[in-house]
Amino acid sequence: MREVSEPYHPRLAPESNITDVLERQARERPDAALFAVPEGEGGWRDVTAAQARDRVAELARGLMAAGIGPGDRVGLMAATRLEWTLVDFAIWYAGAVTVPIYETSSASQVAWILEDSGVRAVVADTAERAKTVRDAVHREGLDALVGLWTMDAPDAEPGAGLDELTRLGADVTEADLEARRSATHLADLATIIYTSGTTGRPKGCELTHGNFAELVNQTLSSSLGEVVTEDASTVLFIPLAHVFARFVSVLTVGAGARCGHVADLAQLSGSLQSFQPTFLLAVPRVFEKIYNAALLSAQSGGKGRIFERGADIAVRYSKALDSGKVPVPLRVSRAFYSALIYRRIRTAMGGRLRYAVSGGGPLSPDLAHFFRGLGVTILEGYGLTETTAPVTVGRPGGLRIGTVGLPLGGNEVRIAEDGEILTRGTSLMRGYHNRPEADAEAFEDGWFRTGDFGSLDDDGYLRITGRKKEILVTAGGKNVAPAQLEDAIRSDALISQVMVVGDAKPFVAAIVTLDAETLPAWLAAHGLPRTLDVAAAAREEKVRAHIQAAVDRANATVSRAEGIREFRILDRDFSQDEGHMTPSLKMKRAAILRDFQKEIEDIYAGAAPRP
Repeated sequence: MREVSEPYHPRLAPESNITDVLERQARERPDAALFAVPEGEGGWRDVTAAQARDRVAELARGLMAAGIGPGDRVGLMAATRLEWTLVDFAIWYAGAVTVPIYETSSASQVAWILEDSGVRAVVADTAERAKTVRDAVHREGLDALVGLWTMDAPDAEPGAGLDELTRLGADVTEADLEARRSATHLADLATIIYTSGTTGRPKGCELTHGNFAELVNQTLSSSLGEVVTEDASTVLFIPLAHVFARFVSVLTVGAGARCGHVADLAQLSGSLQSFQPTFLLAVPRVFEKIYNAALLSAQSGGKGRIFERGADIAVRYSKALDSGKVPVPLRVSRAFYSALIYRRIRTAMGGRLRYAVSGGGPLSPDLAHFFRGLGVTILEGYGLTETTAPVTVGRPGGLRIGTVGLPLGGNEVRIAEDGEILTRGTSLMRGYHNRPEADAEAFEDGWFRTGDFGSLDDDGYLRITGRKKEILVTAGGKNVAPAQLEDAIRSDALISQVMVVGDAKPFVAAIVTLDAETLPAWLAAHGLPRTLDVAAAAREEKVRAHIQAAVDRANATVSRAEGIREFRILDRDFSQDEGHMTPSLKMKRAAILRDFQKEIEDIYAGAAPRP
C-alpha cells in the first residue's frame, strides 16, 4: 500500500477555537477536577474547571490591559507546571499567539526566537529565566517588551508577577474579554513552535487553532476517546514547550480528564505513585528506564533469572493476544509472574495505569509486548512539530505492535517513491514562519515531506524505518539507517546513548555512553565496585564485554555490511548543556561528531576492525 487516509468524523464549526474546550468544561462540569497541583508530602490539590477558567480569564484581561492585541506574540518560558497551561489559554483568550521557549534555552537562543517571531511580551516561571529574557533583549538590541511577568515573582521586583498582571486587567469587562475570545476562529494562528533543531537554526512552525482543536476533536471521536475520558487522569512531565505535551494538555481539557504536572523529573516516581494516573505520555527512554530499573533491582537481589523468565512470559502472552488465542499454561504462568513481578512494576507506576502513549522516537517491539503483558498497553504514535504531534497513533482494539498505527481523522499518509513519508490533513501546520524557502522545500502539491522513511502494510498501518537526513553511506556505497541499530543497543540497562557513525568510512562503528543512574546497581550485580564513576567504568573489561554483547544482538538484526564493527565507550554522557541533545532528547549528530571527533578518528585510525 502506498497511501492511506482516515475520513473526518463530525467536524468543528469554522468559527470555533481552542478556548471553546475550556469554556465547555466550565459551563457543563464547573466543579469537576480538571487539574491538580502538588501539595504537601505526596498530596495533590484539585483545581476545578470553573477555577481554572476564572484564573485564565483574569490573566487574559491583564494581557489585554497591558496592550496585547489580536495576533500579538507572547513568549512563554517555563518548566512544566499548571501555570504554563493557564497562561497558554489566557494568551488564546486574549486573541494572541503563544510562542513557547524551552526553559533550557540560552540567551542567544531566546533572542533568536523573540526576534524572528516578533514577541511583544513574555511570561517566565522564575527570576533566573526572566533574567535570561532580559539579557536576550538587551544583548541583541531588540525592541523593548511591553511586559515581562514572572510566575514566581521575585521579591526584588514587586509588580512583575502574575498577580500584578491580573490587577492590571481589573477594568476590562467580561464582555470585552468574550468579544476578544470569540473573535478567533479555526483558521487563525494559535502558536509558533520552534523546532528543537537537531540541525541548523530552529524554524518556527505556524500552527492554527484548527490544528489543535480539530485534532483534539478527531482524537476523541476515535477509539482513543476510551483512553482519555472524564474519569481518566494523567501526569505531564515532558516539557510543555514540546508539541507532544502541548497537544495532550489541550486534549485533557477537551476530554475533561484530570491532569497533574511534574516539573522535576527526580520527583516523577513519587508523583506517579501518589497521583495514580490512568494513562501516561512519555518518550521511549522512560519505558526503557522503568524496565531497566526493575531488571537491575532483581539482579541486585539475586533474582535476575526469575525476572528474565517473567519478562519472557509477558512478551509471549502479549504476542499470543495478537494471535487471538492464549494457551491455558501461558495464562497460568502470567498469573504467577503477575503476583511475583508485574504487580510491583504496576505499583511503581501508580497502580491504575492502563495505557501509555509513546512518541518522539521508536519503541522496541519487545518492550511494548512486555508492558502489555504486565497490563499496561503502550500506544505508539508518529508526528512532528510541523504536524501538531500525532499524524498516526495506535488504537485500543486495533493495536499492531511494531507500527505507529493508523491516521487520525482527516489525516493522510503517502509513501513516496524513495520511501519518504508524506502527509497532509488535519494536523499539518500552515507553514514555516518567515521561511518561504523552507516551505518550498518541504511542501509539494499540498503534501509535506516529513524527512522520515517508512512503509504501510496492507491494512494501512505505518511503520517507521529511518530518518532521511541520518542515512549513512559507507565508503563502499552501502546505505545504513542508524536508528535500527541505535534503538536496539540503547534499550540495554547499562547504556544511556549510542550514535552510529561511518559516513564515507570503510565500515560502520559507534560511540556509546553509560547510564550514570543505572551504573551503580549494574556494577554491584557484576562484582565491581559500585563507586566507580562513568569514566572509570568505561575502562573495565566486564563493561566492554557487556556492551559488545549488546552490539552483537543489534548486529543480528541487520546485514553484515550494516553491522557495527567497532565501538568506543565515552567517559561522559551526551548532554543538553553541551548541545548534544535537544530538549526532547533527540541527538544533535553534528554537535556530537564535532565534540567527539578524536574518539571517532581513533576508531578508524586503529587496528583492523573486528570481523
